[in-house]
Amino acid sequence: MAAEVAAARGLHVTVYDAKPSVGRKFLVAGKGGMNITHDELPEEFAKRYRASADSAQSFSGQVAARWTRVLEEFSPAALREWASGLGVETFTASTGRVYPVAMKSAPLLRRWVARLRSAGVEFRMRHQLRSVCVGAGPQLEFEAEPGEFARVAPDAVVLALGGGSWPQTGSTGDWVRMLEECGIRVNALEPSNCGWEVAWPDGLKNRLEGRPLKNVAATAGGTRVRGELLFTRYGLEGGIVYALAGALRELHERVLMVDFKPDSSEASLVSRLGSARRDYLKEAGDRWRLGETALDLLRTFRGEAPFASAAEVAQFVKNFPIRLEQPRPIAEAISTAGGVDWSELDESLMSRRLPGVFFAGEMIDWEAPTGGYLLQGCFALGARAGKGAAQYMRGA
Repeated sequence: MAAEVAAARGLHVTVYDAKPSVGRKFLVAGKGGMNITHDELPEEFAKRYRASADSAQSFSGQVAARWTRVLEEFSPAALREWASGLGVETFTASTGRVYPVAMKSAPLLRRWVARLRSAGVEFRMRHQLRSVCVGAGPQLEFEAEPGEFARVAPDAVVLALGGGSWPQTGSTGDWVRMLEECGIRVNALEPSNCGWEVAWPDGLKNRLEGRPLKNVAATAGGTRVRGELLFTRYGLEGGIVYALAGALRELHERVLMVDFKPDSSEASLVSRLGSARRDYLKEAGDRWRLGETALDLLRTFRGEAPFASAAEVAQFVKNFPIRLEQPRPIAEAISTAGGVDWSELDESLMSRRLPGVFFAGEMIDWEAPTGGYLLQGCFALGARAGKGAAQYMRGA
């Protein structure tokens, strides 16, 4: 996106990529249906983004204000219009998620690369960035073949090297050390939108593996999210734990409080048990329609002690604790938190320490839940960095 915006402003642009072909992580993102953005009010959209706890600018109001400005420049509507310009029409699902009609990323990527080439953008594949510094201008060194290096001195450069997840696509996080040696503050990369490990009892682990728990809500660190949980042998996956990744990382005791009946209050649940006086959990399963997965969890963690009242079982169902141990490895995560601290960048995303060097995408310290927010953020930041590079060169 940075290349497209810069080329549209009359600049000669070359894209360097460590892999044999471009857009590998873009293609991975399309495996689940290519959710490119979300149909949501702008003020709510901006609140989906956060910086890591290590960020020098992590105050939520400050983060939302920053993203409001970013999204005003390249909005979800603008992204849909951009896709339409490539001949890729989109639709909004009932969840608010926006997808290409074909539900695939490959056709969009092919058309995009073809348009970039027709605009004069050149591509240099199998060029692994090894160093970046600034003299009279940015100076880059690439390893094109093992032990064979190429040096480039562009007027401006946009670095979009990704976070640390899905390293097989090229986003290895190796750039962290490189930038730290330049004196740039980089907050530690951590897994986001990832699974979490839970010490399930062996019998329960075997019974629950692969089973979903739908239409529940969960709370961590004061943040409540509604959605789905998926049980695995090592713990939990699913939209709820993905969205709560940041809140969970900041907790000393990582406990997920699950509400199995988010549409009902404790009082209404008690009322629906009516005249029940024994085996409250069995009655609750029937009258509250808890489902076998929820009942299995509740029975296992309650143990042999029976519930003494309808109020007690209602409280347990509305506030069920699951103790999490640690997130899954960063290589398995959908995305990462951490990265170049916002304090290192000006409004155009140019480095304050390295004039002419701009940053975009996931290598900056931000995170967002799945649902189109990640790709929208990358598109919008790429557009801003490309515009910033063009403005910098006009003023140079």
